[in-house]
Amino acid sequence: MADKHKTTADTPLDPAEAARQAADVAQRTQAIFQAFMDRQQKGDVPPGFDPAAVSRALWDWNLTLMRDPQALMKANTAYWERMGRLFQAGTARLGGGERPEPVAVPARGDGRFRNEAWSEEAVFDHLKQAYLIYADYAQALADQPNDMDPHTRKIVSFYTRRSIEALSPTNFAHSNPEVIEKARETGGQNLVEGFSNLLRDLERGQGRLKITMTDPDAFEVGRNLATTQGSVVFENDLMQLIQYAPGTDTVHARPLLIVPPWINKYYALDLTPDKSMVKWLVDQGHTVFLISWVNPGPELAQKGFDDYMFEGPLEAIEVMRQITGARDVNVAGYCIGGTLVATMLAYLAARGERPVHSATLMACMTDFEESGDLGVFIDDAQLATLRRAVETRGYHSGEEMSSVFSLMRANDLIWGHVVNNYLLAKEQLPFDMVYWFQDSTRLPARMILWYLETYYNRNLLREPGAVEIGGVALDLGRVDVPLYFMSAEEDHICPWASTFAGAQHFGGDKTFVLGGSGHNAGVVNPPTKVKYGYRTNALTGPDAPAWHAGAEQHAGSWWPHWNDWLATQNPGEKVAPPGIGSRKHGVIEPAPGRYVQVR
Repeated sequence: MADKHKTTADTPLDPAEAARQAADVAQRTQAIFQAFMDRQQKGDVPPGFDPAAVSRALWDWNLTLMRDPQALMKANTAYWERMGRLFQAGTARLGGGERPEPVAVPARGDGRFRNEAWSEEAVFDHLKQAYLIYADYAQALADQPNDMDPHTRKIVSFYTRRSIEALSPTNFAHSNPEVIEKARETGGQNLVEGFSNLLRDLERGQGRLKITMTDPDAFEVGRNLATTQGSVVFENDLMQLIQYAPGTDTVHARPLLIVPPWINKYYALDLTPDKSMVKWLVDQGHTVFLISWVNPGPELAQKGFDDYMFEGPLEAIEVMRQITGARDVNVAGYCIGGTLVATMLAYLAARGERPVHSATLMACMTDFEESGDLGVFIDDAQLATLRRAVETRGYHSGEEMSSVFSLMRANDLIWGHVVNNYLLAKEQLPFDMVYWFQDSTRLPARMILWYLETYYNRNLLREPGAVEIGGVALDLGRVDVPLYFMSAEEDHICPWASTFAGAQHFGGDKTFVLGGSGHNAGVVNPPTKVKYGYRTNALTGPDAPAWHAGAEQHAGSWWPHWNDWLATQNPGEKVAPPGIGSRKHGVIEPAPGRYVQVR
């Protein structure tokens, strides 16, 4: 591919062209500022992190740290000892000696320092190691006080880590050797184009930075994403129900309902055909139904978590039973969709009803004691701030949820794109999962506030009888249908140790599988890619490390293992596929339907 930069150090930018670009920048900057001010005046400002909560946590941390001067002195001594060794190594190297063993090295998986200059050139090697030593020191201080409140410690640790990541020398033009080399090759044109990219993203966000993470023109839902053949056969205020066309001549008699999260759109599970879980399941002989959630506006502000259960999977199951003639169905829930399925199972168990034969819970929490980095944003004070914001507008902004998830993986989802977009001016590559990630959805005010308060903040779902829905007290221990738990080892949204703890609260026969990678890639891991692998072990107790130590490692995708388990929930001969829809529930429109198209 030819280099997109036309200007080089030997052919400087024409003065007239420079003047035109400067005028264009001034005009665009003014428009961006005006858009930002308009949003402020309209109150169209998504609630962000609570600065007061961060300030309180840092103040408490500072006071606690000051009460233990010996620990502080110990940390300082360790820091200066490492820095001393680094200076000695750097002096020896500059004096012509061989490159010494590094004092500090990047953590496994840290790709910021891949460019060979970070190791081969003495100055950049020294800068890299000095940064890593300071990062270790700052993080150690954040975690230092032993008697600090655990939640306060979590907040301080999280924001310390994010601040350290922001200060990385890779993020600045003058200290990133790759950017310096590109500027030398292009006469600085990469920085000019990068600044134009920055303005573009500010324009897209109407004054807020909305980082472009993939080629926005490379994908379209219904054209090359969410293309598995199917039809919408039912809809209500909250969801459309899609029934997919059969992929085999005969199918399992018991249909499968997929309940995706409504924090993002369903098509993470129906990406391009080679990655689509939906298509793969259809091709294995399953009759698949899937819920496509609405992208709500203020008119649905009063829809609650209970409405999502009654108008979501419970209504979908009744439609499925009517269309297929099945007495009961298998259900699979992903992320918050899995938490909803668990809630529904407890509700059905309390009422003595069994329309669900088995359930799969993928990367979802039912015990929120160890909620990972997302718990940093949830406490009484921060929920009060969030309540004021979302009750005013009637929904929680999808952009804000995406920002929170990006902040949790800032190196990959923020700073890597900042460097590529604004310093190197690289062309965006098409990436379907990232396109999906940026296609965010809103959340009704009543639903999100109840969910965060009841499940995240108070962790009541695990307590028998502590949660009531529809006048029914819930108890996960009464759920006795076969359960398949799938978690991901590097999941930063639903940490696997937390999902493992949640599995202990259910009755019945349980299977626990631990996939590789994270919350999205760990779940969407098709067999054709032969990536990540998964672990299996008997679920005999609550000790997660012991389970992991004794687990058997398997290569490739967990999907075939799950399919084998689903087959055990479908004994007997396969049958002819049911028709699409019925007289009562006729075809409304082709998949993917209208609801998923709302941006």
